[in-house]
Amino acid sequence: MQTTGKITADSLMTLEAYSRWRKLHKGEVIAHRKLRSVQLGEHITVQFESELTMRYQIQEMLRIEKIFEEEGIQQEIDAYAPLVPDGTNWKATMLIEYPDVNERKRELARLIGVEDRMFVEVEGHARVYALADEDLDRENDEKTSAVHFLRFELTAAMRAAVKAGASVKLGCDHTNYPAHVAMAPETLASLASDLH
Repeated sequence: MQTTGKITADSLMTLEAYSRWRKLHKGEVIAHRKLRSVQLGEHITVQFESELTMRYQIQEMLRIEKIFEEEGIQQEIDAYAPLVPDGTNWKATMLIEYPDVNERKRELARLIGVEDRMFVEVEGHARVYALADEDLDRENDEKTSAVHFLRFELTAAMRAAVKAGASVKLGCDHTNYPAHVAMAPETLASLASDLH
């Protein structure tokens, strides 16, 4: 799967070509996703997206739904392409996971606003809080959603520090979910490649 910097209908594979490619490369994409996945506490996973993860997501949706019409292809691109980082930021899917349905309902009520309290902190720099759910609001007065989309916008100095090997913390300072974790060096190396 060739990354081109911009996902367009012309840069996607046909369903037949993707089916062949998928058999050979699915494991590589899963490993790439795992490398870019950060567990924050027991119940939040932040999956940092890339052009590869979003291109794969679009191709998977086209394959599963057997979409080959231009309009349907463009709808999938419009849904997922905004999650490709654009050189100055990291974009991520945040999953709040509670296996028990009753606990999940209770905790999603307690975690209203959690998506706005997510941050990254580059060594030597101030915290950068996520810009969450820019496409549509994913919470109401009763609960937050189990899935949120985050964008962490980094200054030029922060980007340079990350590329030079600075450590980075991912965290949350929500009252009901205080947590932070140092990102693994191999994860940071992958994320550094997203930055210009």
